[in-house]
Amino acid sequence: MSTNEWESNDEINHLRDYLRLASVHPSPDYRSCVEFLKRQADMLDLPAKVYYPANKENPVVVISWYGTDQAAKSILLNSHMDVVPVYPENWTHPPFAAEMDNQGRIYARGSQDMKSVGMQYLAALRALRKQGLHFKRTIHLTFVPDEEMGGRLGMKPFVETDAFKSLNVGFALDEGLASPNEEFALYNSERSVWRVYFQISGNAGHGSLLLPKTPGEKLFYILDKMMTYRTEQVKRLESDRKLKIGDVTTINLTKISGGVQSNVIPPKMTLCFDIRLALDVDHKQFECKLEKLCEEAGGDIKVEYEQKQPRIEPTATNDTNPYWVAFKKPIDEMNLQIVSQVFPGGTDSRYIRALGIPAIGFSPMNNTPVLLHDHDEFIAADVYLKGIQIYQNIIKSLANS
Repeated sequence: MSTNEWESNDEINHLRDYLRLASVHPSPDYRSCVEFLKRQADMLDLPAKVYYPANKENPVVVISWYGTDQAAKSILLNSHMDVVPVYPENWTHPPFAAEMDNQGRIYARGSQDMKSVGMQYLAALRALRKQGLHFKRTIHLTFVPDEEMGGRLGMKPFVETDAFKSLNVGFALDEGLASPNEEFALYNSERSVWRVYFQISGNAGHGSLLLPKTPGEKLFYILDKMMTYRTEQVKRLESDRKLKIGDVTTINLTKISGGVQSNVIPPKMTLCFDIRLALDVDHKQFECKLEKLCEEAGGDIKVEYEQKQPRIEPTATNDTNPYWVAFKKPIDEMNLQIVSQVFPGGTDSRYIRALGIPAIGFSPMNNTPVLLHDHDEFIAADVYLKGIQIYQNIIKSLANS
């Protein structure tokens, strides 16, 4: 397509309008998003409801296309409204202007993560409704807040509500990642996020002494052992080309604190690690390993968890899962190359899978550099429009399965 054709395309313009809404942390503007999505629902002649599972500042919008079999499990198409902060001085285009260059690249925060996907859902439904189609299963579109902060004010409390339970969800689609090559990445699982604090106590005193069992000594021991384990995981990843980052456990030191004066040995120091446990890690054994590490370091150390997510069973990607069969059929018919992986970060899918509902993370953005959370995030117009067609075929198959 030419620049003029992209500029005049209704679906491209809907996307750009949504991208211009600055639902950016730390103070996301959800009100504008809700009003925009209500207008989209009106254009589709579909009902929209707004729920507030956490508080009045964090809405969840649900747009529904009811199926012919109300008893059948529904299909959930989930996306989040919020986006991560930007550093405008590092962008070559204003991050909330949704400018498009002469190659059709639309630059905006959220163009990959993940306002584009939410708008592709709506565009696909618009095309299907224009064809006069009807489906057995109800299709629900959810637009949730706070995903970028862990979903604590969005999907996490929403799945516990009667409103969510009434959706009768059987299968969910959520976000994936862009792919820099011809393949499409597909995610059926996530690692477990643990944010671990070591509260290290020990002997305090004057900085001129060599006291035993100081917090600093204990800190050094724990840090050394944790970073050694990290190095083992790096070597494992480097030695097996089949492995992706989501297949190994990642450990990163994120905080060190303690002390108030440069010549005083403090009575307490703190270490914090961001840990993402691979699916093959036994959680109980890993927890025991951390406790043993504290004993070896000299004791008087408490382990505290800011987050401690359980292991959640992956969604089956084989014939035992009828939703997977329905998802895969149009993928094969379109001759798309897909690669199944463990999602390296965290998405709202984990809260859905935790209920026993199968969920797949999939963003139809191939031949696109991965720029989520990065400067100059963009999606190409042709890639975006192709993704709408892909979703049309997937949604048709799922909703009639």
